[in-house]
Amino acid sequence: MSTNSALSKYKFLGLFPLVMAQIGTSGDNSVLTVATASLLASLNATMSDIQLANIIYSLCAGCLMIVGGMVGLIVGWKKTFRIGAAMCAVGELVVAFSGNIFMFTWGGRLLVGIGASFLIPSVLGLIPGLYQGNDRAFAFGAIGAATGIASCLGPIAAGFLIDTFDWRIAFSCMAVYFTIVFVGSLLVGDVPLPEQKVRFDLKGTVVAVAGLFLLIIGISKIPVWGLIDPIAPPVIGGSPLVLFGMSPALFIALLGLITLVLLVRIERNVEKTYGSCLIPSSFLTTPQVRSGLYLTAMLFLCFGGSFFLVITYLQLVAGFSAIMTGIAMSAMAIPMIVFSMGIPKFSPDASPKKICRTGIAMVALSTIPMALSLNPYGVNWLMYVGLFFFGSGQGFVASQSSNIIAGAVNARDAQQSSGIQTATRNVGQAIGVAILGVVMLFSITGTFKDAALSSADLSSTSKTVISEQASIGFMPDAAFAKYIADKAANADDAAVLTAINRSTRQNSTQLGLYVLGFICALFWLSTGPLPNEKITK
Repeated sequence: MSTNSALSKYKFLGLFPLVMAQIGTSGDNSVLTVATASLLASLNATMSDIQLANIIYSLCAGCLMIVGGMVGLIVGWKKTFRIGAAMCAVGELVVAFSGNIFMFTWGGRLLVGIGASFLIPSVLGLIPGLYQGNDRAFAFGAIGAATGIASCLGPIAAGFLIDTFDWRIAFSCMAVYFTIVFVGSLLVGDVPLPEQKVRFDLKGTVVAVAGLFLLIIGISKIPVWGLIDPIAPPVIGGSPLVLFGMSPALFIALLGLITLVLLVRIERNVEKTYGSCLIPSSFLTTPQVRSGLYLTAMLFLCFGGSFFLVITYLQLVAGFSAIMTGIAMSAMAIPMIVFSMGIPKFSPDASPKKICRTGIAMVALSTIPMALSLNPYGVNWLMYVGLFFFGSGQGFVASQSSNIIAGAVNARDAQQSSGIQTATRNVGQAIGVAILGVVMLFSITGTFKDAALSSADLSSTSKTVISEQASIGFMPDAAFAKYIADKAANADDAAVLTAINRSTRQNSTQLGLYVLGFICALFWLSTGPLPNEKITK
């Protein structure tokens, strides 16, 4: 059987394992999020331990996926896919049988993170090699839809398994899931290795991993450590780590950015010398590729931002369970799935520029009804209207972004772009959560203090205590009651402060949504180089 006939036979059937891989890696975080309360009790863990377990996965994915994009060219995309699926399955199994939080984090979560760093670049690397024309656009759209499926079904499935059984069963199911992905890889056609042998770029790998690590950890810690003034900086040797009296977060992020700028210079020399490198020059010098990467970052900035703002409000204010939250978020996920796959299938000749600009406009404007839906105790129907258009806009952009990148470069670079695409996803998500985290932190603290100090119904004693608080977090009523138990002078003051907290939560989340919409609108500026006609390369 010829290669072409084999690819023709498996091209649609083989797409299912690729979609499943994307769903699994996106859904893994849902299980950890929903399992937080159970892990705290079962493993005697703290919230800091759980946050570290989550960060380990994100850091591995963010730092190593760009490397996975090169490994696939060296050993083969299908082999890299299977290695990633196997590592994810073993990692989930280690997590499920962990007897303590150390093994959970540094055994299981680390393995899953490394596995995902091989798995997801392979998904995006296989598609340009296996599919062409309209088929490739549809395949990329299906991968975009997979993220929407995970955002909807992940919390529902995780909530059901953990509520019905326990967290170990939930992670065991994830191990079985990735095993199915591994077996399903038999259906995936392979892509021939490049004619010119690709040399592993060790120098570029070390610099890229270091730069991405510093950038992502610095950005993600801004809401915790502070932007300029230190809030809760890391403690080393019993002393808080501050630089020139300021939070270390911005310094670390800037150091990471400088390292990545240095990486670009290094990669130019490596590519000239060996003909291949970790980041080919075509990724940076081709305007269409840059636009595609900006749109990829926007998609995951939207995911991170919407989850941070909306899910937090639904669960902590409206009291939604994980299952209820998943059902609510389906208002976003379903239109995203429909448009991600539907546009390439039913409108293959549509203008990528018009589609992306329409999507950006929908995402930006959708934050208005979402913000207006908030009240001190929950949300109203406008939230679901906003989520529908938010998901629709994401679906428009997701239907084009990866294909825009792949269609602008040669076949080898199109496959290798999988690594930088996935790294861009993680950086975009980290930036989104960091910006909105800072907005929420300063907005809540400032608004709460202003309202409390200007209240005629609050005693001077309580006002003095509130004015001395360095920061005030986003808290549900029960947690806030504990927080002010020793700060309010009397029961009347406690009631006044509780009402102020409810109003502050609403106003701060509304501000966060408006900021998210404004940031998304700025991505319109990146659409100039996008093609007006169908991508045929």
